[in-house]
Amino acid sequence: MSQDTNVNKRTKKMTNATAPMLHSALLIDGQLVAGQGARETILNPATGETLCEIAEASLEQLEQAIAAARSAFAGWSRTTPAQRSLILLQIADAIEQRSAELAMLEALNCGKPQHLARNDDIPAAVDVFRFFAGAVRCQQGQLSGEYLPGHTSLVRRDPLGVVASIAPWNYPLMMAAWKIAPAIAAGNTLVFKPSEHTPLSILALAPALAELLPRGVLNIICGAGETVGSPLVSHPQVRMVSLTGDIVTGQKILQAAARTLKRTHLELGGKAPLIVCNDADLAAVIQGVRSYGYYNAGQDCTAACRIYAQAGIHDRLVAELGDAVASLRFARKKDSDNEIGPLISARQRDRVASFVERALGQPHIERVTGAAVHSGPGFYYQPTLLAGCRQNDEIVQREVFGPVVSVTRFDDLSQAVDWANDSEYGLASSVWTQNLDKAMQIANRLQYGCTWINTHFTLVSEMPHGGLKRSGYGKDLSSDSLQDYSVVRHIMARHGTELS
Repeated sequence: MSQDTNVNKRTKKMTNATAPMLHSALLIDGQLVAGQGARETILNPATGETLCEIAEASLEQLEQAIAAARSAFAGWSRTTPAQRSLILLQIADAIEQRSAELAMLEALNCGKPQHLARNDDIPAAVDVFRFFAGAVRCQQGQLSGEYLPGHTSLVRRDPLGVVASIAPWNYPLMMAAWKIAPAIAAGNTLVFKPSEHTPLSILALAPALAELLPRGVLNIICGAGETVGSPLVSHPQVRMVSLTGDIVTGQKILQAAARTLKRTHLELGGKAPLIVCNDADLAAVIQGVRSYGYYNAGQDCTAACRIYAQAGIHDRLVAELGDAVASLRFARKKDSDNEIGPLISARQRDRVASFVERALGQPHIERVTGAAVHSGPGFYYQPTLLAGCRQNDEIVQREVFGPVVSVTRFDDLSQAVDWANDSEYGLASSVWTQNLDKAMQIANRLQYGCTWINTHFTLVSEMPHGGLKRSGYGKDLSSDSLQDYSVVRHIMARHGTELS
C-alpha cells in the first residue's frame, strides 16, 4: 500500500505558521494510505473557501479494510477488559496531547468557533474514551448456576465482530469517540467512515491510532454515502451498522441490513420540545434557550428548538427571548467574540432558509428576530425566533437542523404534553417549572429518550443517549452502549449430579 500521510494544500489565508497540517491518509490494516477513489473537496464553512481535497476509498480499499477488521477480530476479541482499557486510556491521552491541533482542525472543518471546539468538543471526546476504559472493567454478569440437574449454566457477553460506523458532520471528533470507544471496548473491530464533509480531525488522529491499536482493529475510510457508505453497510461480513444521521439514511441502512440480518444502532435526529410552565424561572428559560437552542448553529439533534409556552408566560418569553436571540454573536473576526458558527454548507444554509420562508408564508406566524441569510462570506444564517406557530405547522413538526426556534402558546398542561408527544421524533425534551412534582408528572408522560428538568442539552458519559420512535434506537454513552455492541450467549456444561 502506498503512503500519503499529509496534504498541504491550503488557501492563501492558511499559509501562516499557526495553520494545522491537513492529513489525507486513510487507515487500513494499520497502514496510512492514500485513497484511490474520487476526490472530495473539503470547505471551511465560515469562509466558503477550499481547505483541501481528500481522496475517498476505492471499492478495493473498502474490501481491504473489512478483511483487515475480520482478521484482527480473532485476536482483539480475546483480549481482556484490562488490556482494552489501557489502550482506550492511551487514545484519550493522545487526543488530549493534540487538543490544540484537533480544535483548530475541528474549527476549520466545521466553521465553529475554535474556543468552543477546544473547550467543549475535544474534552468531551477525551472523556468518552476514559469513561469506556473504566466501564468495560466494571461489567457484571448475570447469575450462573444449575437450572437443570447435572448441568451448570453461565452467561457470557461477547463482541459481535466487524462493526461499520458512520458518523455525522456536526461534531466530527466527538461523534467518532461515541462510535469507536464502545465498539472496541466491547471487543469488536471497526471500519469507521466520517462524514465526507468533515474528515480532517479523525484523519489527523489516525497516525496515533495506528501506533496504539493492533493492526486492523480500527480502519478509517473516507467517502460519500453512495460510493463508500452503501457498499460498506451492505457487505456480508459486517455484523453491525452504527449510524448517526437522518431518518431517510436510517431507512436505507435498515433495508440494506435486512438482506444479511445485520444488527443496527441508529440515532436519527430529533425535534426537541420544551414545555415552559407559567411558574418557570423566566431568566433561566431565556438563558437556556439562547444557549441550547442555537448552540452549534442549531445543528444538533437535541437542540431546544420547539417551545410550548403556557399562556401566562408566553408574551414575556417571546419578547425577552427575541432580544436575547438577537444578541447572539457570529461571523466576527475575533474567534472569542463568536458564540455560534455557520451552517455546514451552502446547501444546508439554503435548506434552513427555505423552512423559514415557508413558515413566514403562514399568516399566523410572526418573525420575532432573524430569518435571513447573513450578507457576509460563509454559510451563516441569522439566529431566528418565530412565534405564533401552530402544532400542525411544518416548522413545528420537521427537523430544521439550523438556528431556528419556534414558539407555540398553550393553556392546559395536558394539551402541551400531547402536542410535545405528537411528533415522529423522540430523542430529547425538557420541562421548565419551579414545581418539582409537576415537573416529574410531565416528564413521566413525555415519550423521549431523555427529558431534562429546568435545563436542556446537558450530556454526561455515564448516562445513556438515544431515542424513541423515528429518532431510532440503541444507546450512545453509558454502559448501555456496551450492551448494544455485544451479544448475550448461554453456555451449559453437563456434569455428574453427585460427588463420588
